[in-house]
Amino acid sequence: MTPEELDMAVQRHCTSKLQDERLVQIRTLGFRGEALPSIGASARLSITSRTPDSDTAWCIRVDGGVITPPQPSSGPVGTRIVVTDLFFATPARRKFLKSPRVENSHAESVMRRLALSAPHCAIRVTLDDKLLFDLPEQSPIARAATVLDTTPDTLIPLDEERGHIRLSGFACGPAKTRATGSGQFILVNHRPVTDPMLRTAIRVAYRPVIERGRFPVMALHLKVPLERLDVNVHPAKTELRFADEAEVRALVIGGLGRALGHGSSGGGGIHASFGIRPSRPSISYPPRPDVPVDAPVHVGTPATLPFAAPPVASRVAVQPLTAIEHSGFAEQDVGFTPAARPPQPVPEQMDPSFPLGASVAQVFDTYIIAVAPDGDLVLVDQHAAHERLTHERLREQYASGALRSQALLLPEVIDLPRREAEALLARSEDLSRLGMDIESFGSGSVLLRSVPALLGTKDVQGLLRDVADELANDPDLDAGNTDSFSHRLDAILARMACHGSIRAGRRLKPEEMDALLRDMERTPRANTCSHGRPTWLKLTRSEIERLFGRIK
Repeated sequence: MTPEELDMAVQRHCTSKLQDERLVQIRTLGFRGEALPSIGASARLSITSRTPDSDTAWCIRVDGGVITPPQPSSGPVGTRIVVTDLFFATPARRKFLKSPRVENSHAESVMRRLALSAPHCAIRVTLDDKLLFDLPEQSPIARAATVLDTTPDTLIPLDEERGHIRLSGFACGPAKTRATGSGQFILVNHRPVTDPMLRTAIRVAYRPVIERGRFPVMALHLKVPLERLDVNVHPAKTELRFADEAEVRALVIGGLGRALGHGSSGGGGIHASFGIRPSRPSISYPPRPDVPVDAPVHVGTPATLPFAAPPVASRVAVQPLTAIEHSGFAEQDVGFTPAARPPQPVPEQMDPSFPLGASVAQVFDTYIIAVAPDGDLVLVDQHAAHERLTHERLREQYASGALRSQALLLPEVIDLPRREAEALLARSEDLSRLGMDIESFGSGSVLLRSVPALLGTKDVQGLLRDVADELANDPDLDAGNTDSFSHRLDAILARMACHGSIRAGRRLKPEEMDALLRDMERTPRANTCSHGRPTWLKLTRSEIERLFGRIK
């Protein structure tokens, strides 16, 4: 800038952003002014600028609203703005500043949002002489991975359109969540925003796949026609008004839902991280009746297993995945001992289309141990995994109107609190679509005549009691809002799936374990159970070696 332009830049209402008088199509981040006069009124401001054809730079200062005319100064071509002693002229504002740690966190958050909105710009941020980040010019996915503190291979790309609205960006799977919403970055027409409606849509989209109380991590970019958007509703311009909020909400929920609706073949498992090297006290194993007393024993450094009960596992031999898929497991003794029949090694070449690998053991009759094609160790919670599979089948059948019911040979009479019984009877038609036919059976009792065929007839009383509890606690039920059941439908299906799934403590056959792994790879949202907990964990070689102290 020239000296004349410097002097104009610190005048009230000065702006270089709008080229005409229209405020309908806002393409810039700001439009009311440059904010330099406001900053100069409450802090000490200095602007040093030099044009390419000038022999010297010029500097103008504003201290508490007092302007010092431009003076010659040294400086390279370009403009440098320095703000110091913030709010020294407005002590009332200064009094409401938070602690330095909190204010530093806010400043860093602003810079990260700006860095995400402009991957074509290099941005360097230092705080108290400490470098926070130094980002070169990057591709959008590289910048998103850096800002979100993850790796590019964990990001799920989005590119959805609905009418004239487009949603793009990158989202992390349910394996990566945070305790707060600080990992959610939203851009609307390249403008960083924290709009409540968009955050609500994100929460709804992730609700089926993450645990309650956790927040997903993502960087989304929404492009909306300028005439369909009002950015002039908040001084900070972080909240917006859309001409059609329902359309925007549907695009965000649907786009994220489709991005998250892949099976475990798309990755998404949580990488286990123990972080602490185990101590080295001794361990004693109880004698096993099936192992001879004089059986050979491996000698080495003992370790402690942090379990209350002795180790319990069933071993199976491993075949190549192609053989598993086409011919199934051969009959084998799953109770052999190491001395009698050592396990076969995992094949060096595995079919990469089966990312969860081949099962090798079942621990505590609850967890499946598998070896992935890349050699990583995979741990699967059989109940959580099968719960998700059952949930998705129920959802699919319900959506197609083909959720078949199975009549009970002897109808079940179930006594319930009056409030829960009334809630069930008020939704009897909706429950019938779920395969549960009920009718009144006196005060506080209902008669259950059928259940969903997919779940069988186990624990039908517990199933109906849980459904009654879900419906009775619906806050909109008393208002007669029929949409409330739709909002609770997924929770009810999840409860039904929990009752109809493989229980922890059930011993599985080798072919059952591998069939479960293959179903997980094909089923949408199979990385988490119906309650948002992970269904499988991955332990990499480096993490195992770190546990044993081979690497630091």
